[in-house]
Amino acid sequence: VQLVESGGGLVQAGGSLRLSCAASGFTFSLRDMDWYRQAPGKQRELVATITSGGGTTNYDDSVKGRFTISRDNAKNTMYLQMNSLKPEDTAVYYCHTWFGVLETWGQGTQVTVSS
Repeated sequence: VQLVESGGGLVQAGGSLRLSCAASGFTFSLRDMDWYRQAPGKQRELVATITSGGGTTNYDDSVKGRFTISRDNAKNTMYLQMNSLKPEDTAVYYCHTWFGVLETWGQGTQVTVSS
């Protein structure tokens, strides 16, 4: 089982980035998926969730209206489109899923938003 994030980088406030999470080793289309983030000195927090078929999404209030979570089950890939980025969005972003009571995390991708 593997989750690999990509697409992070340095962007100015107001800019956009699209993160990708490539999944392998399991039946991606059967799993609900999440994006989390962890800023320096802070706890990891849930950013967005998407159900296995992509029909239902949920967002933390801090990103609602700016971020969009999506997935392409044919490509075993999940995305996070981030628009109108703010310095407070600076964090390492992780994709995540559950297997029963076991959690699986990617290695993370750094997003840095300069003011």
